[in-house]
Amino acid sequence: MPSGGQLLAFLVASLVIILIPGPSVMFSVGRALAYGRRKAVLTTVGNAGGEFAAAALVAVGLGALVQQSALVFNVVKYAGAVYLVYLGVKAFRDRKGVLKTPEEGPERAGLPLFEGFLVGVLNPKTILFFVAILPQFVDAGTGSATLQMLVLGGIFAVLAVACDTVWVLAASAARDMLNAPRPRRVLGGLGGASMIGLGVAAAAAQRT
Repeated sequence: MPSGGQLLAFLVASLVIILIPGPSVMFSVGRALAYGRRKAVLTTVGNAGGEFAAAALVAVGLGALVQQSALVFNVVKYAGAVYLVYLGVKAFRDRKGVLKTPEEGPERAGLPLFEGFLVGVLNPKTILFFVAILPQFVDAGTGSATLQMLVLGGIFAVLAVACDTVWVLAASAARDMLNAPRPRRVLGGLGGASMIGLGVAAAAAQRT
């Protein structure tokens, strides 16, 4: 385990980064506007799982491939961007079919979890972020560096779920106040458009 001081410093640094609205928040809010609370919360959990998977890749040394290889970076980047655009188009096309609240009717929990996971793990910027930050909080004198980075990645994922869920609940509450079909369709369209825009922005991102 990291030392107490390093763990506290990592918690503070993680909260500062997570609390600043970024692509993860935009994705979660877009899902909330398009589909409502339940699906968006599940997506947020899946997205955090993808972020933890990215931290695990860094912990075992695979993150260096993304950092050093432009080809690997671009493959991951474009795969994630295309998937985001796909989810956005899907949300836009589904906007007439999500007028009911998420609690009405059965829904597979695994699909939004999987969708969120793919978006989280197919973000090369997340991998590069963990490459840059995780080693700084590893205490070489307290045990395995790999295990410590896995623990730190898990902590980051838990914090991300907690904070992003607040945004999801706020967005879905606003959506739930609009019971008329037309506003719901408009919000669904906005949610889909935001995900498409996020995918385009991800495709344009440069390796730094």
